[in-house]
Amino acid sequence: MKRLFVSILAALCAVTTMRAQTALEEITKDPGKSGGVYYAYPAPTTDQTPAPKGYKAFYISHYGRHGSRYMLSDEDYRRPLNMLRQARDMGALTPKGQDVLKRMEEIWLEAEFHGDELAPLGKRQHRGIAERMYRSFPHLFTDKGRVTARSTTSMRVALSMVAFCERLKELNPKVNLDWETSRKHMSYLNSHTRRYDALKRDPMGWQRDHNQFCARGIDASRFTSQLISDTSFYRKARVFPNMLMSQLFDVAIDLQDMETEVSLFDIFTPEELYQYWLNGNSWFYNCDADSPYNKGTALESTVPLLQNIIDGVDAAVEGKGDAATLRFGHDGNIIPLASIMRLKGCDANESDLYKVDQVWRNYYVSPMGANIQLILYRKGASDDILVKIMHNEVETSIPVQTDRYPYYRWADVRSFWLSQIQKHAPKE
Repeated sequence: MKRLFVSILAALCAVTTMRAQTALEEITKDPGKSGGVYYAYPAPTTDQTPAPKGYKAFYISHYGRHGSRYMLSDEDYRRPLNMLRQARDMGALTPKGQDVLKRMEEIWLEAEFHGDELAPLGKRQHRGIAERMYRSFPHLFTDKGRVTARSTTSMRVALSMVAFCERLKELNPKVNLDWETSRKHMSYLNSHTRRYDALKRDPMGWQRDHNQFCARGIDASRFTSQLISDTSFYRKARVFPNMLMSQLFDVAIDLQDMETEVSLFDIFTPEELYQYWLNGNSWFYNCDADSPYNKGTALESTVPLLQNIIDGVDAAVEGKGDAATLRFGHDGNIIPLASIMRLKGCDANESDLYKVDQVWRNYYVSPMGANIQLILYRKGASDDILVKIMHNEVETSIPVQTDRYPYYRWADVRSFWLSQIQKHAPKE
């Protein structure tokens, strides 16, 4: 009964934390959160709870998203820049518009040819995560136990892994570290079922509901009036006001991941940032989380990854595995993984798209550099194994009974996650 009470209390605390502030309030306080999955990794500010007496960490299992990156294409920067240049040439820019164009020119100096690439901040994020992991558990990163690192074949993911491993090597040059980027590991690091791929390509699937949600519209008149003095520009340039607004929003949210020290958040109101964030939050929730609209395809796609994690822990428990297993991938992998694991704040199943932001927020689930870490502990040589689960380096909870939160019996967690695998096994 005591274990059940502690588990329920942890879950209630998680819900209370999520609902303490609305998404609009959080974005007003920190505009960077309007970037959703572009939100730059928030380094942890809380201390870890010491392990119960007599228990010592013997294994770390990790899955991390790549660090901060540039937008996916140079065109994502070039399009709004050229639109502002065209307005300037037509004499249609306000003084504020001229100032924004000047900022965009400065941004372009950095962004050109960097589309889809890892940003310098992304490397620093992974170096920081690696260092904090090492400082907490230095005895796992030596020449005695093997550390393996595996990444997807994406360059930004591979370079995130390299940055992580490089820092470990700097901290202990003798660490027994083996890293690899290969298609061989894609089957679990970046798995997507045929049902997932088919539904994602189907405009009459979940995208129809998402598009209807986004069609509520965002009034661009206030925004564009501060930049464009002659509204005939839109007709002559064959563009729409909301095109300029949405494209500048995309640049604004990515600036937190870049080195150029300018901002565009000042040209948006908090409500406008929130409304655009809602659209992106809906997309990632319906595509990759436990949304009823994707018909379970996201969670069934992550089954191989969760099974790989369980297998890695089992091998370590038997003394036949790694001292640490490091995996690197994408938001489309860590979002469903966090959901099938049932991490707090990550596993909502909400059918009302107008309520999703109350229970699921992409900037919390998968900012740039997001990670899930399992720390396994053993008392002496016994089979009494505990596990602590961390999401973005912060202790988190799952709906499993425990009287030692944030520590759980591995046997209980393993059983729970195997039940999730059985529940969400691919249907193809």
